[in-house]
Amino acid sequence: MHNVAINGLRARYDSATVELDPPFALVDLEAFRSNAQELLRRANDRPIRVASKSVRCRDLLSQVLAMPGFAGVMAYSLSEALWLFETELTDDILVGYPTADRGALRALAKDDAARAAITIMVDDVAQLDLVTDALGAGHPDIRVCIELDASWRPLAGLKQDWLHVGVRRSPVHTPLDAARLAREVLRRPGFSLIGVMAYEAQIAGLGDAPRGKPVRAAAVRMMQRRSFAELAERRAAAVAAIRALAPLEFVNGGGTGSLERTSTEDAVTELAAGSGLLAPTLFDTYQAFRLRPAALFALPVVRRPASGVATVFGGGYLASGPVGSDRLPTPYLPQGLRLTGTEAAGEVQTPLLGAVADELTVGDRVWFRHAKAGELAERFAQFHLLDSGGLTTVPTYRGERRCFG
Repeated sequence: MHNVAINGLRARYDSATVELDPPFALVDLEAFRSNAQELLRRANDRPIRVASKSVRCRDLLSQVLAMPGFAGVMAYSLSEALWLFETELTDDILVGYPTADRGALRALAKDDAARAAITIMVDDVAQLDLVTDALGAGHPDIRVCIELDASWRPLAGLKQDWLHVGVRRSPVHTPLDAARLAREVLRRPGFSLIGVMAYEAQIAGLGDAPRGKPVRAAAVRMMQRRSFAELAERRAAAVAAIRALAPLEFVNGGGTGSLERTSTEDAVTELAAGSGLLAPTLFDTYQAFRLRPAALFALPVVRRPASGVATVFGGGYLASGPVGSDRLPTPYLPQGLRLTGTEAAGEVQTPLLGAVADELTVGDRVWFRHAKAGELAERFAQFHLLDSGGLTTVPTYRGERRCFG
């Protein structure tokens, strides 16, 4: 974004929040809606299921679900799914991860309406065993979705597991694996096979244009091309094998970073995305799209320890995942600030370097971006939403005293 526009954003954000004392979190609704439209453009008319873990705020989830093209929620825990259903956010919820929450399973089994709305994830017969153990023999029908492993194993035939490219999720990798598990689901009373999901993290969550790393960028693009070609063929075969055994309501795939690719697959009926709505820094390094930073947090300058240094209060909001500088929060406004190599983002203070630091005084605010989307909501009980009509305040999951891990 042009420097003039960036400076205008800073003035707008400072002016709109002048009555607030930082630290606080802000969501720019204009950017949020722009990002939503960009996701829909890349989805090529495939419906997008909203990944709640990347938002963690019911008001924002409700806003995006009201936009044509978005349909249903992908929750990250069964207890969260039950809560979202009870609060009438939606009646179409896919739990994106297997559950071992026996209490939540019992609550699901007792509520006919919830059972019609919520689908749990399985990739192992042991998970089916756990459900039956928690609910007892003869339990009512539970909707299940089979997760297909979307990782790339270029030497799978040689059993070279060290060449596994992607995340460690489902053990269901081949069409034969998928059909075998589907038969087991269909054989057992108390389960209805509803859908299939595959999340290609090595494409959807890995930027292909890392700044200043042309060799790595070329390697990532080559990997993603080959991985996608292999997955598209394997996913189609797995879905066909399952459909030969039972009808499916949906086949879910994709993520913020892979929508335009996954939407070309005939086997996929819906996509999933969430992080792209808020545009954290991990999604700055993609060739195919550009998003607008929508979620920010403000920290106050509390010290000026030396020339070219301004120290803000707090700031140690690190993102999950492999340890590295890309998991650190990034100073955004004013431009020209950077973290130190020795302190980085600290628990109680964060020193910032740069010539622009000399323009800051105690009490000024610095705007940051988080590396990941939903995790910011675990730090703040409220999001302040900025729109053309002014500022409104809504609770995050944390603000509603909800924590789902």
